[in-house]
Amino acid sequence: MELQVAAEAAGERLDAFLAEPLGSRSQAARLIEAGLVRVDGTVARKGQRVRESERIEVLDEQRPAPDAAAVPVAQFVIAYEDDHLIVVDKPAGVVVHPARGHRHGTLAQALADRIAGGEEAWRAGIVHRLDRDTSGLLVVAKSDAVHRALKAALAAREMRREYLALVEGRPPARSGTIDAPIGRDRRVRTRMSTSTDDPKPAITHFELDRALPRATLLRVRLQTGRTHQIRVHMQAIGHPVCGDPDYGTPGLYGLRRQFLHAARLAFEHPVTAAAVDVVSGLPLDLAEALAAAR
Repeated sequence: MELQVAAEAAGERLDAFLAEPLGSRSQAARLIEAGLVRVDGTVARKGQRVRESERIEVLDEQRPAPDAAAVPVAQFVIAYEDDHLIVVDKPAGVVVHPARGHRHGTLAQALADRIAGGEEAWRAGIVHRLDRDTSGLLVVAKSDAVHRALKAALAAREMRREYLALVEGRPPARSGTIDAPIGRDRRVRTRMSTSTDDPKPAITHFELDRALPRATLLRVRLQTGRTHQIRVHMQAIGHPVCGDPDYGTPGLYGLRRQFLHAARLAFEHPVTAAAVDVVSGLPLDLAEALAAAR
């Protein structure tokens, strides 16, 4: 059985949500305790509350659960690590945490025995995320206290996140700020847009790094962190990210994904107060695309 949580059911206990389709709340609780209920691909826990749009799957009691060991483990590089946190350099193609369509093989699952923090077990330790096909740096916590501190620093805009983005054409200024709210696109619900019925504040700063014949390499800094923010904002000003399959021109300069790389992550360590400043060079596919654009 597969179900999706409607907006009006958000916040209900999972066993209460499943009581009607399964016949009783006690039956729902029994299946949860048996590990036969999954939420967005992750085994549900007792007392868990559901969230809007989550995908609930109830497995057949006679059919064994999928063998997670058969799923390839997400690949990544540790750019920095101490007793409290990890800065991961994520390659393109890796999903940060389980979601619809990506139930296994995520970064959060690969790091599950090393990270912690937050109220949601399926993405424990995750402070912020990158799109599947965006490469580069993100920080994850090893404890709830560190997770709370890093989330607070992110909300207070005390964490510096810089990206390298190759965009089509040439922006009209060497630097600038895009202040345009973002939400679900009115027509294509899988995309984000500045044309939306549910706008949320979004601010992106950019400066020119390198001018090329028909493209521009920008150094971009996020002030807010909306889904697809850089990609949507660059499209909104008429200079989409090169190779972007959703908001730009797929395949440009031989790209098989958008040219977007989280190149620098800087913040004050939540425990030691030391400065953590990590950089990541362009991966090979983006370096080759930059050479082609040059």
